[in-house]
Amino acid sequence: MSPRKGLLLFVCLLLAVSAALSAVPIRAQAPAEVVMWIAFNDHRLDWTKARADEFNKQFPQFKVTINGFADYEPLNQALDNAVQQKTKLPMAVVQMFEIATQRNRDLGLFKPIAEALGDKKEINGLPVDFSDIIGVITNYYTLDGKWTSMPWNTSTPITYANADMLKAVGVDKVPATWQDLEATCAKLMEKKADLKLDGCFAFPNHGWFMEQWIASQGGLFANNENGRKARATETLLDSEPAIATAAWIQDMYNKKYLIYTGKQRDWDGVEAAFTSGKIAFVISSSGDAGSVVEAAKGNKINVVGGRMPYNGKVGWKGNLIGGASLWLVKDLDPKVEEGALTWMVFLTNTKNAADWHKISGYVPIRNSAAKLLEEQGWFKENPVFAVAGGQLADSPVGPNTAGALMGTFAETRDLVTQALENLMLKGGDPAATFKDVKKKADDLLKKYNSLYGS
Repeated sequence: MSPRKGLLLFVCLLLAVSAALSAVPIRAQAPAEVVMWIAFNDHRLDWTKARADEFNKQFPQFKVTINGFADYEPLNQALDNAVQQKTKLPMAVVQMFEIATQRNRDLGLFKPIAEALGDKKEINGLPVDFSDIIGVITNYYTLDGKWTSMPWNTSTPITYANADMLKAVGVDKVPATWQDLEATCAKLMEKKADLKLDGCFAFPNHGWFMEQWIASQGGLFANNENGRKARATETLLDSEPAIATAAWIQDMYNKKYLIYTGKQRDWDGVEAAFTSGKIAFVISSSGDAGSVVEAAKGNKINVVGGRMPYNGKVGWKGNLIGGASLWLVKDLDPKVEEGALTWMVFLTNTKNAADWHKISGYVPIRNSAAKLLEEQGWFKENPVFAVAGGQLADSPVGPNTAGALMGTFAETRDLVTQALENLMLKGGDPAATFKDVKKKADDLLKKYNSLYGS
């Protein structure tokens, strides 16, 4: 065979192979799997899954899957179990309540959002803008000016009031202070039989409310500026704001103005007492606005909202946030991390922040989301939903409204909750009680810091 014929045959062979290969379908690259754990299994889970479906269609290179849990505690337990197995964590993003911030930093399981995003102004075409987040939310989830996690469901306590009962005793607005609330309760209880009241008001016995009332008086929960200037080494639970709060709660209970269901963290119980007309006020989370208003409407109760009552002798110094944020697991595959970051930015954009507020009552975390809701006429039609955002927007940014950073915050909340129950049901001296609570909380913190403290 001549060299020329051999070359021609070789070229023909190459063309045949090329044609054959082109006829074989090329397998598309599988999307990067992004699993997120959240502490909801109700309509909030449904809403989040719907947003994930939208995201997956818009960004087919990623696939976000949402796993829901009944509450923060079972989610935390599942996380602890995964950590103990010493294997790769099964999720890329996990929702954790706000007081887990210090513990999450110490565990070394998560990558700070600031580090992951760097100086990016956009990711996959989505703008990255933290300057739009409400000030006190920024204050809580940043340390040394750097974001630790992505804010998502943010709440604050507000007062839900029965408008018809207020009218019945000649009160034209929701009580703003402890003293106003007490005076209104005195009027209401004079008509207790006519109004068919079991009591005047209630709140879920949960340490979060003590934290809020301490902050609203300008007090700190822990030293070193709530653990923001340096690691907290002791609580300030024997402070004047703490004792004043405990004494006021005990006094309201003794006067039978405050009812206690006998169950700690009884969000459902106290809200049901209000929505069924057994009490005139409930102080509870703004995150429950949707369910409270809807349940009350079913019983033909007209609900009006007000800010969390504060100590009028001191004046209002601001409120803290509640709720949770989204944490990014560290050491992810780069594509998975990119997907997780893109998803978190998408989930918390202006439109989604506004819609999330509508279906839940959680505060619109972005100023632009609040503006959008205002333009849509949402707050005019749903004035109760406007209360929480205004309360947080007006809260001064400072150490007291930043919230405390402590690795033993969850355990300390349990101590506070139990102490408040004891003061109501068993009596005792508030100052002595919280001096003892401080000692127990400080012992826990000391042991924790010996393991993780620098």
